[in-house]
Amino acid sequence: MSDTLSASSAASDALRQELFPIREVARLTGINPVTLRAWERRYGLIQPTRTESGHRLYSQADIDEVRSILGWIERGVAVSKVGKILARSNSLKVTAEPVQRPTASSEWAEWQEQVRRAVHAFDERRLEQVYGQVFSSYPMVVVFQHVLMPVWQELLLRQDAFGQTSEWLLLDSVLRARTLQRQQLLTHQHQQSTVLLAAVPGQCHELELLVAALLMASSDIAVQVLGLGQPLEELSLVCEKRAPQAMVLFSNHPPGADTAKRLRKLGLTLDCPLMIAGDASDLLQDALVGTELVCLGSDGRLMQRRLQQYLAGHLDT
Repeated sequence: MSDTLSASSAASDALRQELFPIREVARLTGINPVTLRAWERRYGLIQPTRTESGHRLYSQADIDEVRSILGWIERGVAVSKVGKILARSNSLKVTAEPVQRPTASSEWAEWQEQVRRAVHAFDERRLEQVYGQVFSSYPMVVVFQHVLMPVWQELLLRQDAFGQTSEWLLLDSVLRARTLQRQQLLTHQHQQSTVLLAAVPGQCHELELLVAALLMASSDIAVQVLGLGQPLEELSLVCEKRAPQAMVLFSNHPPGADTAKRLRKLGLTLDCPLMIAGDASDLLQDALVGTELVCLGSDGRLMQRRLQQYLAGHLDT
């Protein structure tokens, strides 16, 4: 009887603290329990809490971290190096993101689950409804960074089973259409400065680029997106013709050994400042110290704030 009460109490505690057993984390992320344990023991990537009997319990933050780890591995980063990348990225984001109330992550998880259910049912009408509801509940940066894009990334990485590619395509098409719509509305407002945003070829999807543009833009800065496949060697021509206040390159892939050198060389060909955004920006921070290139980071609030500060002459590069 006491064992039953103890198990019930542990389950209640887990529910109150919104903790998940390893089997549920495996279901949500597609990473099997053996791999999750290895990431913890061998590399120290995740630190779940433990019950008195030694069972692992994972928070929503742990689950988000698992997805981040998987994302870097899918981009070709060795698992042994992911910990250092995440530590660097998190240290840059912590000053940009205000502390959320304790229930925020659970609310975001509920919205994520609604998105998953609509996509799994191929119910585009319901997906549109959820999209509208979540935007009426949170600011744009929260909607994209904590609700929509985590599900999009999750589906992108889990296309091995029948139907999963179609699910991702549905979500991607709906979000691209809505993001383009928001982007067009912003460009019709009266901004003082125009910034161009281009993807490093092959290093992000269109939706990631469009979302980055929305998160960087503000009432006094318009961010205009160049089409995917924009040749980097032709950016000097584009900047000469369009005369932007700055040129931002976006990449979500780890930089190569010669990336910093290539970016410095590219910057010399432009008539405007060159900036770097996305996950690559976090990783290039040290390599670009002392240069005129500006790293905006990957967090939406941080990107917008640094862009505003630089254009106002208040950001020390």
